[in-house]
Parts: sequence; structure tokens; C-alpha cells
Amino acid sequence: MPPGCDVYLITGACGFLGERISRLLLEEEPGLAEIRLFDKIARPELTQSLQASCSQTKVSMFEGDIRDSQLLRRACRGASLVIHTASIIDVHGAVEYSELHGVNVKGTQLLIEACIQESVGSLIYTSSIEVVGPNPQGDPVTNGDEDTLYAAHLKFPYSRTKQEAEQLSLRANGEALRNGGRLVTCVLRPMYIYGEGCRFLLRHMGNGIRNGDVLQRLSRPDATVNPVYVGNVAMAHLHAARALRDPDRRPLVGGNFYFVSDDTPPISYSDFNHAVMSPLGFTIQERPFLPYALLFLLSFLMELLQRLLRPFLQYNPPLNRQLLTMVNTPFTFTYRKAQKDIGYTPHYSWEESRKRTTDWLASRLPQEREQIKTH
Repeated sequence: MPPGCDVYLITGACGFLGERISRLLLEEEPGLAEIRLFDKIARPELTQSLQASCSQTKVSMFEGDIRDSQLLRRACRGASLVIHTASIIDVHGAVEYSELHGVNVKGTQLLIEACIQESVGSLIYTSSIEVVGPNPQGDPVTNGDEDTLYAAHLKFPYSRTKQEAEQLSLRANGEALRNGGRLVTCVLRPMYIYGEGCRFLLRHMGNGIRNGDVLQRLSRPDATVNPVYVGNVAMAHLHAARALRDPDRRPLVGGNFYFVSDDTPPISYSDFNHAVMSPLGFTIQERPFLPYALLFLLSFLMELLQRLLRPFLQYNPPLNRQLLTMVNTPFTFTYRKAQKDIGYTPHYSWEESRKRTTDWLASRLPQEREQIKTH
């Protein structure tokens, strides 16, 4: 397809990551003919804002469910590349498995089929570090890479559905398209993503406000992970898209997965929350309010209560065993392979990423305090 004719489709385009990818593509790829935004709930103001930022590239919106095969085919028609970020993220077991599987797995399968039927040449699937682990035993990984062997033994529904969708995407590499071409796919596995718009950070800040501006400690200081800034994850998608358009790199990248991290220093989840909120006056507990073994037992009992109550009412425990294991397991990975194969290098330093995140949290702090005060 000649330059200026490329059409990109982004699923989950109105979400935390999808919006950043959309804005970055308009900034860095002004020669695109069209960017199509696909999301369950349309945000007309986002479409207008994106269109106003780049008059050369058409911005259009497809509103609907990722499980709507006919809508997917219309959205894919004439597109050259799809970036698939749409999924349900559920770390508390609040969503029924059928819904998780339907969106995360079945939706991905239908999207792949639409790509094949409409001869879309390239697909980037946004996966998650949780397709790797940590496993229930809490086996650690330090500075791992794509060749690191690890027994995942995933039990949490969200992790399993993301892993299944990832495998569908990788197996689709090389599938014959209706126009005689071949579908080329790759997978990006970001670490925990933070930055402006991160709802998990807002939740932690809200809990800290309720606790007298003291952040709760759930993870041990030595349980280091490497969170990644949302702007750098968007940059990785841009580089992956460029690699898939490059005839020389396309065969190298196709069928591969890549960890996406940046230069955020290894830090525990709890200490990371403190790092971005301490400028706002928050302190942090020195140790968890209960020993780890008791927290694990409490998590088990809350999960048991959730299962017993599920036929009658919705109970979502604030903690479960997988989440507790995840935040207490050292689990870090390098981005070297992504740097080598797709040319990804973090655009934002840790200092800038932290400042942007802290400034955003500062802008939300009065509203969060008021909401908590009135409730």
C-alpha cells in the first residue's frame, strides 16, 4: 500500500493506553490516511480532539462490542494494521468468567477472523506481564527476558484469558488472507502501566486519603518490579507498527512477543505508589498491617466467601491470593529484545514520567478528597 493510504484500527481506543497510542500515531505518523477508533463506549470529545490535532489524517469512531463480528469486519475493511488493546482488566475477581473470556478471548478470535476476511496485513496484540506470572509459589524473576523459562501455572481468570488471547494472536501469524497475502502478528507484554489516567493509582490515593494520608503497604520493599510509563508503552506500539511496515524487519518481528519496560527503577508496588504520591504529602506504612501468612489466609477466606455468596449477591474482596502473591514477588524484565528487533527505546525518563504522573494526581487530589468527604 503506497504511503498516505495506510489505515490503522485501534481497539480499546478510548481507554488509558489506547488514547495515548492514538495521539502518538497522529503526532508521529502524519502520513496516515485514517485512524479508526474502536471502543464499547464512544467519546465524541476524544474523536474531535484528535481530529483537531491533525487535519491530514481522518479520525473516525466505531462504537460497539468487540464480540460483534459484523462491526469488526466493517472496522477492519480497508485497514492495513490493527492495534488490539481492548480487554477487560480484572484483578479482584469481580467479573464473571464468561464475560472475561467472551471479551478477552472470543473478541480476539473474532478480530483475527475479521483481519483475515478483510485482508488486514498486520496485527499487534497488547498482552500483559500477568500472562507470565508470578506463579502461585511466588518464584521470582530478576531481569528476565523472552528466553527466560518460568513455570507460570496461572490460576487467576484474568491472567488465563490474556494468555489464551496472546496465544491466539501468535498462532495467527502467517495465516492466509483473502487477498492472497499473509497476516503478520506480534505481541507486546507491558509491565504494570502507570501514568496520567491510571485508575489503580487513583484507587490507592483514595485509600491513602481515607487512612489519614498514609498509604497502605501491601508489598515487601524487596519485592521489586519494574512499572512502565504509559507514554513509553505507546511508543513501543509505534515502533512495532513501523517494524511491521518494514519489509526487512517484518519477517523478524512476526510471530514474536516482546516485554515492554523502561528505565523506571526496580521498586515494590507499594513503594512505587509512595514515590509518585510523596510530593503530595502522603507517607507510607513501614510494614503491612498483618504478617504475610495472615494476609494470605485472610485472602483465602475472602475468596471462599465470594464463592459462597456469588449465587445470591456480588461480593468483591479487596484482596485475593494471586494479587497478594503478585505484589510480594520480585518480578522484573528487560526491554532489550524490543530495543533490538523493533527499535524501541523509552522516550520518557523516570524523572519525567514520575513528574507527569504526580502532576496528574495533584490535579485530581481536591476532587478525590471532596468525593471521600461527601461519602
